[in-house]
Amino acid sequence: MLESIRKNSKIVMILLFLLIIPSFIFVGIDRSYFTESSPTVARVDGNDIKQSDWDNAHRVESDRMRAEMPNLDPKLLDSPEAKYATLERMVRDRVLTAAAQKMHLTTSDAQLVRTLQGIPAIASLRKPDGTLDADGYRALVASQGMTPEGFEANLRRNLALNQVLGSLQETSLTTPATTDAAMNAVLQRREIQVALFNAEQYKAALQPSADEIKAYYDAHQAQFRKAEQADIEYVVLDLNTVKQGIQLNEDDLRTYYKENAPRLAGVQEERRASHILINAPQSASAEERAKAKAKAEALLAEVRAKPETFAEVAKKESQDPGSAANGGDLGFFGRGAMVAPFEQVAFSLPKGGISDVVATDFGFHIIQVTDTKQPPVPSYEQMRPKIVEELQQQQAQRKYAEVADSFSNLVYEQADSLQPTADKLGLKVVKATGVQRTPKQGAEGPLASARFLEALFTPESLDSKRNTEAVEFGTSQMVAGRITRYEPAHTEPLTAVEADVKRLWVADKAAELAKKAGEDKLAEWKADAAKAQGLAAAQVISRNDPKGLPREVVDAALVAPVKDGAAAWTGVSLGKNGYAVVKVNKVLAPEQRDAEFERQAAQQYVQLWSSAEGAAYYETLKNRFKVQIKVPRP
Repeated sequence: MLESIRKNSKIVMILLFLLIIPSFIFVGIDRSYFTESSPTVARVDGNDIKQSDWDNAHRVESDRMRAEMPNLDPKLLDSPEAKYATLERMVRDRVLTAAAQKMHLTTSDAQLVRTLQGIPAIASLRKPDGTLDADGYRALVASQGMTPEGFEANLRRNLALNQVLGSLQETSLTTPATTDAAMNAVLQRREIQVALFNAEQYKAALQPSADEIKAYYDAHQAQFRKAEQADIEYVVLDLNTVKQGIQLNEDDLRTYYKENAPRLAGVQEERRASHILINAPQSASAEERAKAKAKAEALLAEVRAKPETFAEVAKKESQDPGSAANGGDLGFFGRGAMVAPFEQVAFSLPKGGISDVVATDFGFHIIQVTDTKQPPVPSYEQMRPKIVEELQQQQAQRKYAEVADSFSNLVYEQADSLQPTADKLGLKVVKATGVQRTPKQGAEGPLASARFLEALFTPESLDSKRNTEAVEFGTSQMVAGRITRYEPAHTEPLTAVEADVKRLWVADKAAELAKKAGEDKLAEWKADAAKAQGLAAAQVISRNDPKGLPREVVDAALVAPVKDGAAAWTGVSLGKNGYAVVKVNKVLAPEQRDAEFERQAAQQYVQLWSSAEGAAYYETLKNRFKVQIKVPRP
């Protein structure tokens, strides 16, 4: 049969073509034939943000954070809160982009140039003649994975987006009277007395009947509904696993040591240099700077003619008071100790070499390198563990894609079990119980990945208990899992939760009794303050000093209306904890504030007001562009 098909392969291909093409014509071609299906997690102005977009954006953000803070705990980056924050930033970016387009906001070339010049890392790349080191600039943006054109386009876009909210926030104003009123309200103090009606004291006397327990259960069944959950097993492939399987050749380790020992050890070359400085700060006029440069060039010709007189000329002519007396000697220094143009030249000269005239913000320098020093490098034996770690990391990163492809194929081909994949790749099968469709609070690793949980709870996975596809849940991290036991959502029977029902009934009734007692006393004491018994001793409270009282009590005390110096009464529910009656005896002025405090308070108030206006305007934009976030906040 197979031989017959092989001999008539062209005929078979034509038949298949005739069978397949009509199905596309009559049924249609869905774009999922050609693109990966990914659920929508948010929508802005009619445009979807897919789960894959979110995952990619969080991966990029995580990589950036790890590069900036190598010691950062990876668990913080993989938490549900961190991932949700990435989604919110994506939504905000889409909203501001839509607003900028509708408002026709753009960034001029002049504004772009000013911004680029204000970036310290780019400003340091200026050559002595004032031009930009193009190669250094290209290398700087390449370290961020971008080209100069891409970097500038991204910066231009960000500047345009900043105009959306910036134009509002930068024009926020408040008057001194408004600031004083706000700060006085925040810092106001009040003398109060409190009577607490604690729900706990009512619980002992409460004994619900069987009918009351049944009625409470029937009225609150949602509290006793158990979400669907599953017991699962899963295997994780990550960079560390790949790294552990890499064996290194001793000769390669020694070669790597020879080529990279100073860098690995963190030691750097030091230079000793002398210089002659002719002062000409950036604030000086063009004429003054030209005159200073001419003098420096004349001195350069003199010391080049007689290099042995460098120290003597420096003592006589250098305008650097810190080094002139020592013949211009600056001692030994490493990279980063001097301004960029000076450092670049000092580390490019040979021992004994004399530079051209070097321009910096201080003026014009002539530099002579008098000595070099290379700190001792640790031995190979001392450095070997670090070399092994670095080489394994490098090779693991190169090999990961190959192993990840094998991992994906194995979990698909051996779909009834994860053990063959684990055995083949040296992985561990991990078990977890009570897993739900959404990440639980505090979940970590793959159990914090909405995408992995979605794959677990697909109908195919639930019905067949087969392996999920390989799912990326972090940078160089993949997981595949399978459900071993599934429990659908259901309401627990009363017999299983009777103790919980009784406890909740008692708590609710005790809180009701405490509230009723507190409200009765409040009405009685308002009518006749002489009957007030059980109030605690008077104490002065403020928002900054609540004296350990519940926040609800402090807030109620500080907003209670006080008229003509008379005492004010108010009450506040403490929820399950009971009730509080508050007597406000008097209002006290805020404590004395000095001028510096007033200045800082006014500045902070303006910033808060500006932020509030920006946040309110952003909410307006979200409504305007019909923002929908379809995943719950963790």
